[in-house]
Amino acid sequence: QAVPAGSHVRLNLQTGEREAKLPDSKNGKSDTGEERRRKRLGKVDVDSNSFTSQELKKALAKMKESEKAERKVRRAHEEEVRKKFRPIEQLKEEFEKLNVKMETDYEIMVKLIGKFNSSASTLDEKVAALYDLEYYVHQV
Repeated sequence: QAVPAGSHVRLNLQTGEREAKLPDSKNGKSDTGEERRRKRLGKVDVDSNSFTSQELKKALAKMKESEKAERKVRRAHEEEVRKKFRPIEQLKEEFEKLNVKMETDYEIMVKLIGKFNSSASTLDEKVAALYDLEYYVHQV
């Protein structure tokens, strides 16, 4: 038999039966689940029929306002980050002007796999490719 959470459970060694009892509250009565929920929520009436449509509309409007404010903060943060960093395409163009080839991890991994699968590679080159590939895969 399932018992509510927080119940006192014991095994009666004389009869061999398990016994369960709801915990006593301060006033000597046992709390039911509904009474515990009311205590947790305080003075809030949780009956769904007690909310008027106006109260629900006001609550929904507040939720929408707070969501708009959060979006503004997020956009401001994104703009701040964009000002600090440049896109990778722009960086690649600048490096090409300097005669430096910039490769992404993906491009390097494809090259290492190609070197490993190549029949022209020596055993030492294949082992080195595997070690390098292990490093890049570990990052992922």
